[in-house]
Amino acid sequence: MDHVETDRLGPLPGFLERQGDEGVVPIVTPAGDKMWLVCDHALGRRVLTDKRFSRAEAVRPNAPKIIDAQPVPDSIMSMDGAEHARLRRIVAGAFTTGKVGAMAPVIERLADRHLDAMAAAGPGADLIEGLATPLPLAVLCSLLGVPPKDSGRFRGWVEVLFDISASTPQEKARHRLELVDYMAGLIQRKRRRPGDDLLTTMVGAHERGEMSMAELLTMGLALLMAGYETTIGQIGLSVLTLLTDQSAYAGLRERPDRLIPTVEELLRVNPSTPGSFPRVAVEPVDLGGVTVQPGEAVMVSLLHGNRDGAAFAEPERLEPDARDAVHLTFGHGVHRCLGAPLARLQVQIVLDRLLRRFPALRLAAGPGAVVWKDGLGTRGLARLSVEW
Repeated sequence: MDHVETDRLGPLPGFLERQGDEGVVPIVTPAGDKMWLVCDHALGRRVLTDKRFSRAEAVRPNAPKIIDAQPVPDSIMSMDGAEHARLRRIVAGAFTTGKVGAMAPVIERLADRHLDAMAAAGPGADLIEGLATPLPLAVLCSLLGVPPKDSGRFRGWVEVLFDISASTPQEKARHRLELVDYMAGLIQRKRRRPGDDLLTTMVGAHERGEMSMAELLTMGLALLMAGYETTIGQIGLSVLTLLTDQSAYAGLRERPDRLIPTVEELLRVNPSTPGSFPRVAVEPVDLGGVTVQPGEAVMVSLLHGNRDGAAFAEPERLEPDARDAVHLTFGHGVHRCLGAPLARLQVQIVLDRLLRRFPALRLAAGPGAVVWKDGLGTRGLARLSVEW
């Protein structure tokens, strides 16, 4: 297995800066708990589908934690089996290939609007502030039915909840309460004035008795949070990867038909979500020569799995036409990211529009052109300065 070159990937949480070739390694998390980290692609896929590893057990108060802030027990991300399937069915219809594809014209218009503003202010810009941040925010507002005028209110709340070390537990608790209050108020407005949006669909499911009020509230927050910071990060990381490999950017200009497989490689090589949520063993499991005991937690490093040389030859290279294995960026199994089609579409549209509008796009000169976000549970850039 190839060691992940952290100097090429920006700052990583200490527990992901592993050495050696072992597929399963012991780590100590930022919360001070012991856990197993799975770095092997095949073993990672196994953990993410094995019912002996439970998400519900991982959110119990005494379970090992990565950080203090964890999804609540009534979150779709914290459930196993039938309970998880029940909630997933309610919202899955909004993320089918057809439904997501129908959003493409809206996303294209939003992207063009931000690129128009960048071009007018150019010939240089910070791509994170000018495009990667406002686009996913606007897309989520459209999907959930959040009034655009409210979008700025929860941007700061969500960013604080995603960090590992940049804010205090007290700050996290305050922002979490503010976000819950906002979502509760928005749900009540949808109840009075239904719209053609996902939140209205979930309100209808609650009124039919298909989900509790707590589940409705938590689902709204989960969709908002899961689709925001991760997509910002993925857009920035994908553009950065291309711009640090000018032959790949030039090749994509010449062969725009390769956009879709190129995006899959960008997702694999530089995922914004480096690791899965932890799972707790409910019985002894032999995993890559290690016996995981009941009550012990396992986390899959999606980053290492995506760069496992046993699954991907020369894993650090972009090879859009030569990959057989499936990357782990969106997870695997029943908990695979619901919003994967929407995130993928946004990255595709951003790259398509950038290639059309700025064929000579390049990183700006100077060491400050690329600034990494630090202290987050997700990976991403605080600044990506470009010129054209």
